[in-house]
Amino acid sequence: MSKSNLVVKTNYLNTVLQNLKLSEIRIVQLAVVDARETGTGLSAEIPLRIDAKRYAEVFNTTRQNGYLMMKDAEDTLFNRRFSYVDDEGKLVKSRWLSQVRYLDDEGAIEVVFTPAVVQGITRIDGAEEFFTKYLLEQTAEMDSNYSVRLYELLVQWKQAKKTPVFELEKFRGQLGLESDEYQTMSNFKKRVLNLAVEEINEKSDLNVSYTQKKKGRKIAGFSFTVHEKPKAKKDVVNKERDVSTGDMFTVEGLSDKQLGRIARNKQFIADYNHLVSSTSPAGQDPNAWEFEMINRLKKDPSQFKKRPIKEYLEY
Repeated sequence: MSKSNLVVKTNYLNTVLQNLKLSEIRIVQLAVVDARETGTGLSAEIPLRIDAKRYAEVFNTTRQNGYLMMKDAEDTLFNRRFSYVDDEGKLVKSRWLSQVRYLDDEGAIEVVFTPAVVQGITRIDGAEEFFTKYLLEQTAEMDSNYSVRLYELLVQWKQAKKTPVFELEKFRGQLGLESDEYQTMSNFKKRVLNLAVEEINEKSDLNVSYTQKKKGRKIAGFSFTVHEKPKAKKDVVNKERDVSTGDMFTVEGLSDKQLGRIARNKQFIADYNHLVSSTSPAGQDPNAWEFEMINRLKKDPSQFKKRPIKEYLEY
């Protein structure tokens, strides 16, 4: 996975009460990632450009749909507010965005974050222990904003492997719930908490579980255990074994979506762009390339021998 896709947020901003939709969270994530990747940095004055093409590539959708989702997310994000307690113990209220500019003809938007957000989201410069860090890829495939928010809350505790007790009402707010949403504990667990835990365990680099803490007969909060999944060991083998070992080249168990990710992987393209003519549709159009490579991978994966096929999912 690319280090350029590292999302970094200060812990105070990461734990403020907020109510962001999944698409809004993704705008913030992309802003952090792209500010780092382009070297632009975040500023309360200089607009940050976010392209629909980039959104589509990261979150596996079409460019047109990506732009529509970006515009919808920006519209609601512009009106969002959050609050936090500063270093002097004073309550501060802020918006996320101070300015938005539409570039319809370019399929992009430009956003300017407020000073509070700029101060809270930063490019790391030596003080990593004060920041929550995670890779954008760890949450890109999640379908629930509750899963993304819970991941953001828990990832900062992966070294400690256990969280303190999250007091129920504050915890609900951190997950983005309104006071009248999923009020009964059974609905909260079924529709929010268990769904988020299951998706984190399935799609991210963490394995998490929780225990509930009671006051009397009522549940007052939750604490979590947080463990990193063991990283897949890459076999160190000679080329003779590489060519002859069939399990290195299987696509068994991979979905079309995963095969598409493999086909779009820059290393995969570099390894196998010689398979198509530069004048063919697959040689000229990324969508045609992806379509053809998915079919080739499914039909005869043994022709892709430069490295284990599933390894491209780890880049």
